[in-house]
Amino acid sequence: MRLLNRSVGRLSRHRRRPLAGAAVLLVALLSTGGAYAALAPASQAEVEKDNAALIAEGKELFMINCSTCHGANGEGITTQNGKLYGPSLIGVGAASVDFQVGTGRMPMAQPGAQVEVKDPSFNQDEIDAMAAYVASLGPGPAVPEPEQYDPETFESEEERDAAVALGGQIFLTNCTACHNFTGAGGAMPRGGEAPSILNTDPKHIYQAMLTGPQSMDTFSDGNISPEEKKAVIAYIETMKEQPDYGGFNNGALGPVTEGIVAWVVGLGVLVAFTVWIAAHTTRTNQTKKGSAK
Repeated sequence: MRLLNRSVGRLSRHRRRPLAGAAVLLVALLSTGGAYAALAPASQAEVEKDNAALIAEGKELFMINCSTCHGANGEGITTQNGKLYGPSLIGVGAASVDFQVGTGRMPMAQPGAQVEVKDPSFNQDEIDAMAAYVASLGPGPAVPEPEQYDPETFESEEERDAAVALGGQIFLTNCTACHNFTGAGGAMPRGGEAPSILNTDPKHIYQAMLTGPQSMDTFSDGNISPEEKKAVIAYIETMKEQPDYGGFNNGALGPVTEGIVAWVVGLGVLVAFTVWIAAHTTRTNQTKKGSAK
């Protein structure tokens, strides 16, 4: 019993020493720091390092595939006669690169009035790298997050229905003049065209509104807010689900094609019928004159 009391007494005396408290504090700090280092997200330095590596990769891809038209530093290239060979990319932002390259419009197959959609020449990782490099040249619109454009991220059906109603009003006011009331697209001046948006990815629709490619107007967040852009996309998604009730819809391009059909087919039939009547009437009169002789 005396030995036990002595041991307890010795431990109690050790705990009272200043070094014992410092040792306990040191162990606690080391444990906390180790746990934070293991569980905490990457540090800002690591994030910047990863971003720098992504920009370096994007610059290498840009120099090989894009600098011929847009310049080594994205400053654009002008020909000797003053025509723009490739526009400047300084300040266009990552969203513009993701749209143009992600839809296959860039790299351009050949210069023309309309840049056609085709299969992308790069995978998404390469597109992200080039977008990061172009974004480093100057501030511009960033690539949107899925919550900004994906209609599936609405919290309820009521919220989605309200967005569809709002998006329909905005679409009919701002978009139908070019893309048609069915979203099927239509002709534009100087050989261009407004493409169909019925098969376009929602992210690319958002980016098109944000960056205004080619003849399209730029709808910044000050013109149409991010919530309204998402509402427009929700409305377009409902247009994709509309059934085709049959008949000749003439590409769903509206009164232009309907007028062409009316003129070509309708007047063509009338002209052909008029010629047929005139030809048969002439033969009948000639026959009657011959019989009288």
